[in-house]
Parts: sequence; C-alpha cells; structure tokens
Amino acid sequence: MSDQDLDLPAWSEPFATRNREGLIHIAPLGRVSREVAWGSGDGSGITVAIIDSGVERNHPAVGGRLVRSMRVEVDEEGEPNVVEDVDPIDVVGHGTACAGIIHSLAPAAEFVSIRVLGPDNRGKGAVFAAGLDWAIEQGASVVNLSLSSKSDALFGIFHELADAAYFANVLLVSAANNVPGKSYPSLFASVVSVAAHDVPDPLTYFYNPSPPVEFGAFGLDVDVAWKDGKRIVATGNSFAAPHIAGFAARIRARHPRITPFEVKALLAATADNARDA
Repeated sequence: MSDQDLDLPAWSEPFATRNREGLIHIAPLGRVSREVAWGSGDGSGITVAIIDSGVERNHPAVGGRLVRSMRVEVDEEGEPNVVEDVDPIDVVGHGTACAGIIHSLAPAAEFVSIRVLGPDNRGKGAVFAAGLDWAIEQGASVVNLSLSSKSDALFGIFHELADAAYFANVLLVSAANNVPGKSYPSLFASVVSVAAHDVPDPLTYFYNPSPPVEFGAFGLDVDVAWKDGKRIVATGNSFAAPHIAGFAARIRARHPRITPFEVKALLAATADNARDA
C-alpha cells in the first residue's frame, strides 16, 4: 500500500453562492431553532479530537482545554504508532488555529491533539489513518479533520474508518479538498463535509442540498491562532471545518444521546438557508 502526501491546507474558493442563496426545504421536520439545537450548550462533557499539526497547549486561544497530546511515529518496519507527546507542540500552527476556532464556539469542550503532520504541514496518508483510528477507538465525541488524502490506495481504509466512527457514535467533521477532485474521508456520506464561504460571520453557515460537500462555514480571511502564541489571518476549508465542529460540540453537549446522523440533521435544519416547506 503506497501513501501520497496529503493536500494541506485545504484552500478553496468561496462556498458557491448558488448553494447559499437556494433555500432548502426541511419539511416534515419544520424549522428548528438554534436555541433548540444547542441553546446554552457550551461543549461541556465533549471531547474534540484534532488530527493535525499539533495543538499549542499554552496558547491563549485554546483556553487551557488541551487535556491530552499524541503524535504518530513510524517505526523501523514502516508501521505507524500512536505515542504520547510529552511536550505538546504545534509544529506549524494549523492545528492550534482549528482548536482556537472550536474553543471560541464551544469554550467548555476539551481537546485531544493527534499530531500527524510535519513542519512542512504535510504528512503520509497511513499516518493520518492511524491517528484517526486511534481517535475513534478512544471514543472522541467530535473529530476535526482539516486535512485530506487523495490516495485511491487508501480509499478502503478511510471508508472503513468512516463507518467505524459512525457506528461508534463518533462524529467526523472534515474539510473538503482544496481543488476539484476526490479526497478522503470528506467524500463519505457519514462524514460532515465543509467548505469555506466568504460571509465574515462565524455564526453564519449554509447547507448545500447538492452534496458531497454539505456545509459552508466562515473560512475566508479568518483571524486565527497560530504557533508561538501568535495570530494570523488565513483562508481555507481548513478553517471552515472547525466552525462546524464547534457547533457540533455544542449540539452534542446539549443532547448527550444524539447520534451523528441526528447532529447532521440539526445542522442542516438550523442552517441560514433553511426554511419551512
């Protein structure tokens, strides 16, 4: 099985205007308010796994919510192994940016970081898959995946992992690919796939009635946390996905027994372009 480099970060053009201007009809459910969907839910009791470049534990934007840090190493036989990262760092800033966005929306959620990327913000698909497998086995409530693989050789593994997550009640939120073309696991139906829109409002998101990309969230010129306690302005699907992950964490905190497909339904029903039929 051969690996290919991941496409990172997931830059994109704005979420298609036609998708956010076209109303989606949600009967027979009727319009669901965000108060019903998450209300005062702040992420309490929810663990969000961030598979990325690491998370800087002491960054102010993370709010001290990083409770565990792991990394994936490849042994002499070429096998990836998940090990404890005793000195939690972010080798790029990308993972810290995702954590900061989620914390701004779900401040009580806890983070587990699984570092699968190197200082060049790239990694191997098999390492990514090993990190995702570990997060699922640990029972993370939400997994933020601001990365993707376009390796057809890994299609089967990521498909199996997406199914395993779904049946283990683990919600996967994945950034769509940066360019037209296949990427995994964002294309799988059980995964919440996200692209960037250009509305400068973190609370605005849209549902796309013509998947595979299902949601559009704020992702252009976003003020994000970065390594070494810094902040930058960045653009991409990478930063849209954690907005949806943050809302998902709030929903799962408010409704502890809710399943992944019910979370997705609530996100669609509370999108800015949702209307009663």
